[in-house]
Amino acid sequence: MPERLPNEPRFLWKKRLSGPGPAGIAATESLVIVADRDPLDTSDVFRALDAATGEVRWTVRYPAPARFDYGNAARATPLIAGELTYLYGAVGHLNCVETDSGRVVWKKDLRTEFHVDDDIPWGMCSSPLLVDDKLIVNPGAAEASLVALSPADGHVIWKTPGDSAAFSSFIVGTFGGKRQLVGYDKTSLGGWDIETGARLWRLVPPHDNDFNVPTPIEFEGQLIVSTENNGTRLYRFNPDGTIVPEPVATNAELAPDTHTPVLVGGRLFGVWDGLHCLDAHNGLKAIWMSDDVAFINYCTVLASADRVLVVSQEGELVLLDSAASQFEPISRLELFDDESGVLAHPAPLGKVLYVRDSSAIYCLDLAEADGTP
Repeated sequence: MPERLPNEPRFLWKKRLSGPGPAGIAATESLVIVADRDPLDTSDVFRALDAATGEVRWTVRYPAPARFDYGNAARATPLIAGELTYLYGAVGHLNCVETDSGRVVWKKDLRTEFHVDDDIPWGMCSSPLLVDDKLIVNPGAAEASLVALSPADGHVIWKTPGDSAAFSSFIVGTFGGKRQLVGYDKTSLGGWDIETGARLWRLVPPHDNDFNVPTPIEFEGQLIVSTENNGTRLYRFNPDGTIVPEPVATNAELAPDTHTPVLVGGRLFGVWDGLHCLDAHNGLKAIWMSDDVAFINYCTVLASADRVLVVSQEGELVLLDSAASQFEPISRLELFDDESGVLAHPAPLGKVLYVRDSSAIYCLDLAEADGTP
């Protein structure tokens, strides 16, 4: 994160897209990968852009007819893993491609292969997770709720029966001395064994009907979760790696339905009817809260060791000191006029920020903010 934001936005390049899309942007020093749809909204289109110029390096396109709430574009962030990249569409198509060329190495239709129920109004949302040479995806099928695939060729290593899929991404962490996968299905939070896929524990919160969209967060061997009907909670674990059902701390005010908070320096920053700063070391108690107009709608949040950057749905950047005792923005920057479709998670890389609005992706130069030529 820069020390300050520029006074005016300076875009190094802009690339027009067919329409809005919620999938996060993935970037390396050479490539920026962004998910899109074709103009007729019948196919998924993934493009790799030159990081310096925005020129298209390769395109992966395939038919993916759909009618989902909030559009049909991909939700999952592309996963760049060295020479291979994994592209996951909302309809359930998973493509493994060569990162440099876009050549398809292998592909799967997860809905068809694992017999997924057609009732997925928001599509497949979880970003694939690579851990211990296993590609973790959650089709949400009765006999394949969670699946581990070979990253090299896509063959099934294990599959675990269970409930329908939720919309949150999975994480890997060590809890109660047990390294495990943690995430949601439609009705519960859970932990799974990485090697076998066996479910280790299940937690159903007291209030039902959570969408289960925000991603869980590891915190010093504990787990922080946030959902709209149960608020933000901090859980501890038993020595066998199972969760202690009663949370050690709760905060009912931070209850996002889709936004994932960010943890930095023992502080949790999250948006729900305002920007909340909670103390993870002190029972999730509020340090401060701001009802600034920038935080009325959906926001994404990024953080470094000493900075927090909030990106509003309208395209305003708000830069904060992560250790400040109250809400005092260091600087603010409005990127767009009359925009309300900044939903995709931006990708920070060096001195630039790749950000997407409802019709294009931009490379925003942040270098001048801290005096860098």
